Amino acid sequence: MEEIDPESLTEVAYGIFLVFLYRELRSHGPYLFERIEQGIDFKADLHEIFERFRDDYPPLAAALLLRPGEIDAIYSEILEGEGILPSKTTRIYWIAQDAPEPAPRGLDDEQVGKWLIFVPPDEADEAWRKVRDETARGLLGISAKVSTAKPNPDSRDERTVIYVYTRDWADEADVMRVRERLRDLGFVDRLGYKRNIETYRGEYSEEGKKVTYYSA
Repeated sequence: MEEIDPESLTEVAYGIFLVFLYRELRSHGPYLFERIEQGIDFKADLHEIFERFRDDYPPLAAALLLRPGEIDAIYSEILEGEGILPSKTTRIYWIAQDAPEPAPRGLDDEQVGKWLIFVPPDEADEAWRKVRDETARGLLGISAKVSTAKPNPDSRDERTVIYVYTRDWADEADVMRVRERLRDLGFVDRLGYKRNIETYRGEYSEEGKKVTYYSA
């Protein structure tokens, strides 16, 4: 079996731990980004959550500490914006935010679609805060995510991209409700909406080929 590069494993472990951390903190209090923006100390929570993570995923916990070497250093990185703001995040390719309530019925992944927002990197933090906060309040779609400053070999655009997901591309009323809310937030330029099924097929924008399902 081919050995996994330790550096790659560390980055994978970091991404998984952040998801674990987001979930655990939210289960008994504010979102991680709210704690940082409100100046709430969560170091003790981080240590406790890391111990549970180590119990559940020992190899990942060991890999996580290869860089920077201790959990307090990870705490410092997060306080500086790692995993919180796209311009400050260099260890993972994406930051995600889910809506607060579980979906009333199971999601069909092929029915999911997303509005695509492209912004210059120097406008990414402000744009992401708007989308993140509205998603966290349950006023947009089912989730959102933003590309980060970590160079992505799969990226086809130098701009930062924000995806705003809706549960069903065929529910035009809901899709357009989300679009109108994005306009209210200042995203007034025409946006494209892409279905997950096109993404799964590897269909991307090419000359003479339409991959957006809605444009508004």
